[in-house]
Amino acid sequence: MTDLSTTLTLGDAERAAVMVMLLEEGQAAAILAQLGPEELQLLGEKMCSLGEIGPELITQAIAGFVKSTDRQGITARGRTQHVRSLMNRAVGDVKAESLMQRILPQGEETGPAIELARWLTPTALIPLIKDEHPQAIAVLLVQLQPEVAAEVLHSLPADQQTQVVHRVATLGPISSEAIAMLEELLDRRIGESHGRAMLQMGGAREAADIINNAGKAAEKRIMPEIGRIDKNLARQIEAEMFKFEHLFVLDPQAMGALLREVESDTLINALKGITEEQRSVFFRAMSSRAADGVRDEIAGRGRLRMADVLEAQKAIVAAARRLAADGVIQFGVGGGDDEYV
Repeated sequence: MTDLSTTLTLGDAERAAVMVMLLEEGQAAAILAQLGPEELQLLGEKMCSLGEIGPELITQAIAGFVKSTDRQGITARGRTQHVRSLMNRAVGDVKAESLMQRILPQGEETGPAIELARWLTPTALIPLIKDEHPQAIAVLLVQLQPEVAAEVLHSLPADQQTQVVHRVATLGPISSEAIAMLEELLDRRIGESHGRAMLQMGGAREAADIINNAGKAAEKRIMPEIGRIDKNLARQIEAEMFKFEHLFVLDPQAMGALLREVESDTLINALKGITEEQRSVFFRAMSSRAADGVRDEIAGRGRLRMADVLEAQKAIVAAARRLAADGVIQFGVGGGDDEYV
């Protein structure tokens, strides 16, 4: 048998395959879940084709990994939130908060205004920094996701954009005083724009998200009880709970109404990601000729990114929500026929 350890020079894909196989199964699965279909196929092919992996190959893979990280480093941006997240997962919210209060130097954690700014859209952020000093804008931009920061930067006058980027590139360590000044600025501007009313929290959408993530058993237990307490609220929550698989319970008439609101390409992309059995509920609402045509389109579409499938499914769910809000289709609360109108 040929000794692969002494005859094979690993490329990037082979090194990645070896590194993944060195991990525990749960850790490896978490990494693989972040990859696209093409990346998964390539990595899987390499993992299967490497054959026996001796100590030399493992050493070569690790050495290559270390070399590739020599110039990358680990950014400090978002470090506090990352550490907090890890602590929460390790010891729970309460213990993590106590630990973070002891870990963080006084004043190092950003205040509520900056935390809120990280969740705002570029459209909401732009008025908050209008006519402000480039240094303050630069400090804010490094707190944001790059895509959001780019849109905010693009909104600035052309002559100010260069000044802001220059300051971003040369910021270095940001003092607690600078963070405090930015916090005061944002707090004042948010107050001017939106007043001092308390932020709206909770609602049907948030309740639906919690129930969806709690699982089907919790949904079956909770939703009928809410329906008995407040049927209107239950319908609002249910309208927000729609997931693509919830469409599988629609009868042909309701499904037909939904399909009339959906573009053909969107439907084909959405159905590409489910089984033939699951597609049957959609086909039952079509003529045999139309269903056969959709089947041919799905078969001829070839490989499709899962992100495109999910985007299409979300578009169909959004259409279902609109129809449910207009009373065109009904899903019912509590599962009984008397809940349908």
